[in-house]
Amino acid sequence: MVVNYAADAEGAESVVSAIRARGGRAMAVRADVAAPGDVADVFARAQQEMGPLAALVNNAGTTGEQARIDEQDAHELTRLMQVNVVAPMVCARHAVQAMSTAHGGTGGSIVNIASVAARTTGGISGTVPYGATKSALVTFTRGLSDEVAPEGIRVNSVSPGAIATEMSAAVPEAKEAAAHSPLGRIGRPDEIAATVSWLISPAASYITGSDITVSGGL
Repeated sequence: MVVNYAADAEGAESVVSAIRARGGRAMAVRADVAAPGDVADVFARAQQEMGPLAALVNNAGTTGEQARIDEQDAHELTRLMQVNVVAPMVCARHAVQAMSTAHGGTGGSIVNIASVAARTTGGISGTVPYGATKSALVTFTRGLSDEVAPEGIRVNSVSPGAIATEMSAAVPEAKEAAAHSPLGRIGRPDEIAATVSWLISPAASYITGSDITVSGGL
């Protein structure tokens, strides 16, 4: 497994260590997913050092500025779109080239991490652009799944609610919204990881083009 990171090298190495402790193979690779050259290098290294690509999880993301649209900076909006929408598409392009039977591959799975913000901002002010990027990712998931299903690739998305991560910590209202969910608590990263692991496994072999909500009932 290749664990990509942009800045948190310590966190990435922690994940790698956990995988290795369970007998898996893993390495951490630094790359900015908003830089196409970095993305190409990650995929090249992954296949050179880990073998044929079997799955891609598009997990990189940013919340952007938390502000009303009339107060948003155009450059920040462009960065938000680049990281949350364009980058997953570029990563998917490389993954399809590696996994599609039309390109000599043996198939595989792509999972895009979206958000419940794709359908509701949950009353959290200033998150409209973020929600729009996640809505775009859900739409991309559905369209891409139709396009590459005949070539052995399943494409799904996972839409988390408020999860105990650094990203959620930057939006205090997210924790408050989670407290009002039917389950009454914020989610854990491992609960999202379990859903992703299931989606890329043979147990989900008949699932493609789906968005799985993991939000405590929100």
